[in-house]
Amino acid sequence: MNEKSGYITRIALIVALGGFLMGFDASVISGVVKFIEPEFDLTKLELGWSVASLTLTATLAMMVSGPLSDKYGRRTVLKFAAILYAVSALGSAIAPSFLTLVIARMIGGLGVGASLILAPMYIAEIAPPAMRGRMVSFNQLNIVIGISVAFFTNYLILSWGQSDAGWAEALKLDEYNWRWMLGLELLPAVLYYLGLFFVPKSPRWLVMKGQTDQALTVMQQFTDQEDAKKQITEAADSIELDKNSEEAGLTEFFKPMYRTMLLIGVVVAILQQITGINSVFFYAPMIFEQSGIGTDASFIQAILVGITNLVFTVLAILYIDKLGRKPLLVVGLAGITVCMSLLAYGFGSATYKLDQTSLSTMPKELVMSDISTIVGKEFDDDVSFKNAIRTALGDEMAGTHESDLITASIDMNPTLILVGILGFVASFAISIGPVMWVLFSELFPIRIKGAAISFVGFINSAISYLVQQFFPWELDTFGNSVTFLIYGAFAAVGLIFIISYVPETKGKSLEELEKVLIRK
Repeated sequence: MNEKSGYITRIALIVALGGFLMGFDASVISGVVKFIEPEFDLTKLELGWSVASLTLTATLAMMVSGPLSDKYGRRTVLKFAAILYAVSALGSAIAPSFLTLVIARMIGGLGVGASLILAPMYIAEIAPPAMRGRMVSFNQLNIVIGISVAFFTNYLILSWGQSDAGWAEALKLDEYNWRWMLGLELLPAVLYYLGLFFVPKSPRWLVMKGQTDQALTVMQQFTDQEDAKKQITEAADSIELDKNSEEAGLTEFFKPMYRTMLLIGVVVAILQQITGINSVFFYAPMIFEQSGIGTDASFIQAILVGITNLVFTVLAILYIDKLGRKPLLVVGLAGITVCMSLLAYGFGSATYKLDQTSLSTMPKELVMSDISTIVGKEFDDDVSFKNAIRTALGDEMAGTHESDLITASIDMNPTLILVGILGFVASFAISIGPVMWVLFSELFPIRIKGAAISFVGFINSAISYLVQQFFPWELDTFGNSVTFLIYGAFAAVGLIFIISYVPETKGKSLEELEKVLIRK
């Protein structure tokens, strides 16, 4: 690696730390939901709201972060995002009520929305075409590292809290487990804020502001003098062609000249979330508990999800500039379709039956309750079994002991579920997870890039919000099998679209892609 490439890599890694915070902030809630549901006496929709509230404000932030970065600069807005992450971490950790917790999470969502849009945008604007795919993918890599760290720290806090260690008791890790899970984010948020002071302004943003000489000076830090002049000249020429046009706005995306890139951007944005990835990341322990393995094992298997996500994201980074964007998308979406079908089959074939032996291992309050009315009865699906539990015990007690009762009664192959989940995560991580953000950074011309990425990012985040908000309700209403079957169907439809309409963008400059995608 030469000096220029090394510098690009260092700057990209600093900027992509926003992805780490996003991944941690979003996935740490997976270990929290089990504890806040009984503590705050939440309904399934309220539980979904505790998860999805962050994504709601992230969605709103995506609408404004692009235009704000066009006005004030990518780096400046990212600094404010780091501050929001820190405030959210501290507020979530000390939240005295459910309302306070949600407000703190929503503040963090503003940081998520800004960093999710601006980090890949900035990296794409400094990286040469030959490195752009890998560099932009650093953001997705950091997202999955953040997800993995969140799963791991959740498990460690749960384990340490149950230990007899004096320091764990002094920190009250058992009593305040979910608060420690959320509060840990404060440290990387502070590091991100400090790191951004070492990041130069985007050279293409400087060109937009008429500061061409400064843009050239910055670009020469990333590439040789001749290539720097070429890139700055191309960027300036592209902006000059549109200098008499009105400032880009959302309505401009609907002009015929942008129709192709808009269609691709919107469909890919929807597809990345509608296949259910954040259901897995944000509710992993809950899903694994549904297979009957128990709470501790579900947290351990959630760590496997994070590790799988990390490994296959690294593979995507290694091959995205060699194989191209489209081949990875095709292979990944085919894998998602197969794995979701496997999960639907696995959960669909499960049966549930409580017997006297399993009942003897239950807590005393269950044995002495009316649960005996369903002992010996066999249920063919999870929905009817859960409904029977609620009828026998009432909603509150049923919610408290649901995991124990499922573990005691279920007859299925939990390994099949683990394979399906890990296969799904692997397929996502090597394809549409990182590739979507690379495509977004490449699809749109400089003049509308900020607003355009905000628009498709808004759609992506809105779908993510809906998936997170309603996933607990879907499991409760339709059952595990039908829920995963729906996700698989969406992946199959998306696969057909990718094959039919998405072009290959590998190795082309941003200005070359404009000529291919824009019909003037």
